[in-house]
Amino acid sequence: MTKKNIDRRDFLKRLGLGTAVTGITLAGCKSEAEKVVSAQSSLPSSEVSAEDMTYRVNPKTGEKVSLLGYGCMRWPMMKNPEGDGEIVDQDAVNDLVDYAIAHGVNYFDTAPPYVRGLSEEATGIALSRHPRDSYFLATKMSNHHLARTGLKGRELFDASVAMYRNSFEKLRTDYFDYYLLHNIGGETGLPFLMQRFFDSGLLDFLLEEREAGRIRNLGFSYHGDVKVFDYMLSLHDEVHWDFVQIQLNYVDYRHASGMNFNAEYLYDELAKRGIPAVIMEPLLGGRLASLSDHLNSRLKQREPENSIASWAFRFAGSFPGVLTVLSGMTYIEHLQDNLRTYAPLKPLNDSELALLEDTAVEMISYPSVPCTACEYCMPCPYGINIPAIFSHYNKCVNEGNIPSSSQSEGYREARRAFLVGYDRSVPKLRQASHCIGCNQCAPHCPQSIRIPDELHRIDEYVEKLKQETL
Repeated sequence: MTKKNIDRRDFLKRLGLGTAVTGITLAGCKSEAEKVVSAQSSLPSSEVSAEDMTYRVNPKTGEKVSLLGYGCMRWPMMKNPEGDGEIVDQDAVNDLVDYAIAHGVNYFDTAPPYVRGLSEEATGIALSRHPRDSYFLATKMSNHHLARTGLKGRELFDASVAMYRNSFEKLRTDYFDYYLLHNIGGETGLPFLMQRFFDSGLLDFLLEEREAGRIRNLGFSYHGDVKVFDYMLSLHDEVHWDFVQIQLNYVDYRHASGMNFNAEYLYDELAKRGIPAVIMEPLLGGRLASLSDHLNSRLKQREPENSIASWAFRFAGSFPGVLTVLSGMTYIEHLQDNLRTYAPLKPLNDSELALLEDTAVEMISYPSVPCTACEYCMPCPYGINIPAIFSHYNKCVNEGNIPSSSQSEGYREARRAFLVGYDRSVPKLRQASHCIGCNQCAPHCPQSIRIPDELHRIDEYVEKLKQETL
């Protein structure tokens, strides 16, 4: 099914060159609200316009969907003025949504667990300030969290329906444009799928909701066991899936790791059936936003004015069966850069596609952790910041700051960069040394990362750097 031996010419043809293509960029994050406001005014409004946005047509409804979709799982946060912890910075969210809609973005994707359970409420507040027909709203049936507690049958059905009803309230709407069976394929594969949607009768309920018009388009998001993906598509003649969300980027296209499956196969199977694809993780959790110095320089030589991340989003948008490409845009500079790439679009040519395949082949030889910072593993009961640890480690891999021994060239500089950066990005009480291996995190990871093993590996490496025993 993977067709690993396909030659380059066939690979390039399969992408459907000549179709509309998208791009996106991801700039460095600011941590202060005033920096966000300042960045918002830094881009002249005439630089991009809503008329320049590229749209794809939903074959079922004929509606035009912006190729840049807003992923609402990384809304900006702020300190809680009334107590401990953090809350969503609602003013910043409102500004981001306003700017996105004004510049042609009309697809917004959220889910009950996103942003520690706060995303639907924040998204609903921001979007409800706009006419309901000016945007498309997507959310999900995230009952995998309920099923993990042991709920089955009628109990699981009732709790899931309560989640469904709650999404209407939080999102301030009486219908969903796009509704997904969330995160299918993980856990135990088919048995877990059956528990969640078939044995409980929940899929029948959702089909009835679509018939009633409260769900306009019904689909699913896929991670994990390909047998589950194949089974769901085998039901297409009966269920008529309106869309499917898959992880697609120039690494996972033919070099997927863990339980993820090559997106080449996933996309082709959807295209055979005429099912539109919604793309998640086009940047592979940010790993494709900045590569090693060597790989960065190769891409910059070809497109010196564009970001490294834009290559990944142009790749995802090259497929004609893609309806929208999701990007989690925390700050205004993210959104502005994305708009510059998507409005208007610059198609990838044959040599650029070949360059990305070569880049992917070189990337998979690096010892990085395939974390996408989805935060499904959080919160850790022991306070460990798992995504931040993996992010720092991967950043050092990309920058060449993972010396293999004290005899490595540039050892001193790399050692200092790793240790200083680690303490700055992850507070000591939240570092990998505090992992006790309880394994509560691993079952939730859609990338099938053996999280405790990776944390222990990183901690051992950190100790060797500190003690200079490499």
